[in-house]
Amino acid sequence: MSAEQSTEYLSPRALRQHFDLPECGREICDPATQEIVGWAPQPDAKDVDQAVSVARNAQKKWAERAGSERCDILMQIADAIEQQAESLAQLLSREQGKPLNGPNARFEVQACIDWLRATASFKLEPETLFDDDSGKAVMYYRPVGVVGAIGPWNWPMMISIWQIAPSLRMGNAVVLKPSEYTPLSVLALAHVINSVLPEGLLQVVAGEREVGEAISTHSGIDKIMFTGSTQTGKAIIKAAASTLKLTTMELGGNDPGIVLDDANPTAIAADLFWGAFINTGQTCACLKRLYVHDSIYEDVCEELKRFAQTIPMGPGLNESNLLGPLQNAQQLNIVKRLVEAAKDSGARVLMGGELPQDNQAGYFYPTTLVADIDNNNPLVTEEQFGPVLPIIRYHTLDQAIEWANSLPVGLGSSVWTPDPERAQAVAQQLEAGTTWINKHGQVDPRMPFGGIKQSGQGVEFGIEGLKQVALQHVIHH
Repeated sequence: MSAEQSTEYLSPRALRQHFDLPECGREICDPATQEIVGWAPQPDAKDVDQAVSVARNAQKKWAERAGSERCDILMQIADAIEQQAESLAQLLSREQGKPLNGPNARFEVQACIDWLRATASFKLEPETLFDDDSGKAVMYYRPVGVVGAIGPWNWPMMISIWQIAPSLRMGNAVVLKPSEYTPLSVLALAHVINSVLPEGLLQVVAGEREVGEAISTHSGIDKIMFTGSTQTGKAIIKAAASTLKLTTMELGGNDPGIVLDDANPTAIAADLFWGAFINTGQTCACLKRLYVHDSIYEDVCEELKRFAQTIPMGPGLNESNLLGPLQNAQQLNIVKRLVEAAKDSGARVLMGGELPQDNQAGYFYPTTLVADIDNNNPLVTEEQFGPVLPIIRYHTLDQAIEWANSLPVGLGSSVWTPDPERAQAVAQQLEAGTTWINKHGQVDPRMPFGGIKQSGQGVEFGIEGLKQVALQHVIHH
């Protein structure tokens, strides 16, 4: 929807009524304005027990349905979300802070629809492993049972669908814990999903840490899917080990991009910017440290700055804004600390880097570009998860590759050059789950996505993602 189109903005109260959200509990405030959006329920471990019991009972009949039937229902869910898309986007913008336009709230709701439809279209048939004189072996894929899904606050609706859609497609039930920062968006999404889905298959327990711990250790949950920090992921894996749960972990990243000496700074500036600043930099797989060859370093810095100055930041319900606030005060403090560390070291701030005197009520931090920074600076070595990009100068390609691979994480990476052969040669040397060429962070439901090293284990999306929420069963004749 363009800025010229008129939009009716629902009040927080109207949104709560529309999605049957709680009217009491823990306050949830708009990170852009501090206005109360709603109240989160406050369940505990006993509520997890109840949710798991309901889910286990519902899952048995769901697993008996034909795969085609389950796919039809996923398509119906996508249609239902599409009908509620604008209301969902407005709630998401108010609670998470991201603007309605650009690669933000409306984009996220549309991604939910697209992922559901794509997941419903994938074919996962039994695989004949061999059929010869020695016999015949066929691999079947069966549901794991109940999937415990624990989601983040940066893309709360979209990542919930990443967990829900394949799980349901393969015949599982889901017990979902959204982030305590963004529970309302997920509760509203579940409200729409459950208007179509058979009763009991999707249970949302929108609590805090106690609920996450209960899901991680519950004997009635067969698999954990988690997206979030590496530290929390390690704790979940440790807890899940007590019952030998299966796990899929999409954990923190610190994605490098390498700009080769033959790149055109003007041509790549917009894609570099959005690779780094999508969702105001609050994305696991966005570009977080940029390595640029010395010969074009100043030109890339200048073109990035020129483009960044054209992108407006402010409250999400203003149709002209494309960048929003940090989602919470804790994240704002992390960003401020890392930028101060860069400034203290003598790094050159090209733009931003200071909170304005008339700072808005919300958790805003200005778009910030930092040049002439050492590769060992905390702003480079730690994941900033905000609207800040350090730009590191390199002299040899081997040096850039070594620096890119030097951290213990490996979610995404990118290479920027008009030469396909050079791009391929560099990409092959980067340690990451995904490497993009002349783009960064563009996930697709058809291709597996996941991290290596301390950025996670397992993959999501596509046929391989379906296999992650299924049990292999070989029948050998």
